[in-house]
Amino acid sequence: MIGQHLTQFLINEQRKVPGATGELTLLLNDVASACKGIGHEVNRGALAGNLDVIGSENVQGEVQKKLDVLSNEIFIRSLEWTGHLAAMASEENDEIIQIPAEYPKGKYLIAFDPLDGSSNIEVNLSIGTIFSIMRAPEDKETITADDFMQKGTEQVAAGFCIYGPTTILILTTGQGVNGFTLDRNVGEFVLTHPDVRVPEDTAEFAINMSNHRFWEEPVRRYVDECVKGKAGGREKDFNMRWLASMVAEVYRVLMRGGLFTYPLDEKIKSKGGRLRLLYEANPMGFIVEQAGGIASTGRERILEIQPTGVHQRVPVILGSKNEVERLESYFK
Repeated sequence: MIGQHLTQFLINEQRKVPGATGELTLLLNDVASACKGIGHEVNRGALAGNLDVIGSENVQGEVQKKLDVLSNEIFIRSLEWTGHLAAMASEENDEIIQIPAEYPKGKYLIAFDPLDGSSNIEVNLSIGTIFSIMRAPEDKETITADDFMQKGTEQVAAGFCIYGPTTILILTTGQGVNGFTLDRNVGEFVLTHPDVRVPEDTAEFAINMSNHRFWEEPVRRYVDECVKGKAGGREKDFNMRWLASMVAEVYRVLMRGGLFTYPLDEKIKSKGGRLRLLYEANPMGFIVEQAGGIASTGRERILEIQPTGVHQRVPVILGSKNEVERLESYFK
C-alpha cells in the first residue's frame, strides 16, 4: 500500500513468510539508516568539503574522493555492530571486512558499493549505493572470501539507494521490486513505487559510445542499428543515454524501460569486464529480473555466474526483455 513506511512494509512482508525471525527486516532497516547517512553527506557537498579528491587509490586502482571514503565508513559503522552480519565486502576494501570481536555475529553477508558513480560528484549528477545480501555459512567461526563466492541466484535481498533530486531506495527480497522515497520531514523511507515493472519494449539504450571502436562485433552491430533506427531497418528510432552512474541508468530502466550495457571491449578484456559481479552486477541483475527484465553478459545469465573473487568483473547487459534478447541473439 502506497504511503507505508519502510519498516511497516518489511514487517508486513515478513509476516507472509512462515518461520521468519525478523533478522532480515532489521538488517534492511540498518541498511536504510546507512543510506540516510550517506545521502546527508552527499547533500552537504561542498559545504562540508565533501567534493575533495584525497589522492589515494582504492583496490580497483581508482582515485578516491572524500565522499568515497566517507560513504564506506558510514556503511561499515552503521552495520558492524548490529549483530545481523557475519562479514562484509566493499568495493573500497581489498579484503573482506570482519565483524569486530566485541560485536555479535549474524547469519548474513553483505557486499556493497558505497558510492557508485562518484566520478559525477562534482557535476551534481545522481550517484548511489548498491548492496547485495547473502546467507552466511552456519556455525563457522571465521568467515573468508570463499564464503562470498555465491551465485547471484542465492541472494536473499538486494537494492540500491539513489541520491538525486529525491533520495529513493529500491529494494527486492525476491518477491518483486518496490521503491521508497525519503521523506525528510520525518526521516523515513515511504513506499511510493510499488511493484515496479520494466517495460518489455523500449526506444532507449545507454552505453559509453566513446568505446565504439573497442567493442565486440555483436555490440557494435546492435548499437549501429539503434543509431540508424528506421533508416537502418529497425522498426523505430532510438534515443541514447549515458550518465556514467549505474544506479542512475538502472533506475531509469526500472521507471520507463531501456537497455543499459557496459560490454566487454578490447581495453578491459584482460580484466573480464568493467563492473564488479558481487556488488554491482549481481544485485542490479536480481533487481531487474524481479521487475521482469533480463540481466546478461551477452553469453550467459549474470545471476548464474560462479564468482571466483570478491572484486571479479563481468560484462553487463540488462534492461527491457525484448531488447536484451535481441542483443543476446547477435552473440549467438
